[in-house]
Amino acid sequence: MTSHPAEIKDVLSFDIEDWFHIVEVQSLSDPNAWPNMESLVERYTEWIIETVTDAGVTCTFFVLGWIAERYPHLVEMMTKHGHEVGTHSYWHRKVYELEPGTFMEDMQRSIDVIEAAGGQKVLGFRAPSFSITPGTEWAFDVLHDLGIQYDASLFPTTRAHGGYPCPEGPHIFNDAPSGRPMPELPMSVMHIGPKRMAFSGGGYLRLLPLWAIRRGFEQAHRRGLPTVIYLHPRDFAPDCPRVPMPLHRRFKCYVNTAGTKNKLHALLQQYQFTSCADLLGISRS
Repeated sequence: MTSHPAEIKDVLSFDIEDWFHIVEVQSLSDPNAWPNMESLVERYTEWIIETVTDAGVTCTFFVLGWIAERYPHLVEMMTKHGHEVGTHSYWHRKVYELEPGTFMEDMQRSIDVIEAAGGQKVLGFRAPSFSITPGTEWAFDVLHDLGIQYDASLFPTTRAHGGYPCPEGPHIFNDAPSGRPMPELPMSVMHIGPKRMAFSGGGYLRLLPLWAIRRGFEQAHRRGLPTVIYLHPRDFAPDCPRVPMPLHRRFKCYVNTAGTKNKLHALLQQYQFTSCADLLGISRS
């Protein structure tokens, strides 16, 4: 088995939210009900931290502020083992449904609780559901004003809740209204003829066979690009509670959760991973 050239490193990231933070599911939409729901996030996040640490890998955890406030020991555990902790917002609301002021308040709250829990400055942001879309470029100015140093929210192909036409691979985003530049680390896509398809995270990674995921990695490496993996605790949870939702959402949310641990182990053995900030050359000290 051959791996990619040593100079190319890939990115391993996890969006730390609970199973009931899935968007646009009516029975899960009331935050007041969340504290009374069975939680999976603690034990699966602990397993993730132990797994990547044992593999000698440094990764990025984009933590929901709501989670950091209730499970601060998880954030402390991440930073103790040398991992980067970014923000995934506080309430897991889609950016394109918010006003700039509401987004700033949500983000400030998330940054405050994450930094208090981990003792590490929050450098990066990933939008819930990759929901920075055309027309919400104002979000980058909010990130600048909050001291965020990079973004990892853009999805360079169409998807249900996001999608933004941007270059593939790390680049500088220059289209904020103020013109201030922001380092951007978009999600990875593979090319199948004229089409671009995600392969390295969430439901895509669970659905696709390992040989197809490896093909995506190698295609990116031939172009000199890193692959960005993103996963959630619920991606590893075959015991995730089921709630009513449309058939296509149900399939995407629950398909092959029993196989994700083995896929992660296989990828950790074959490829070299690092955190978002480290790949972008942003100091975490």
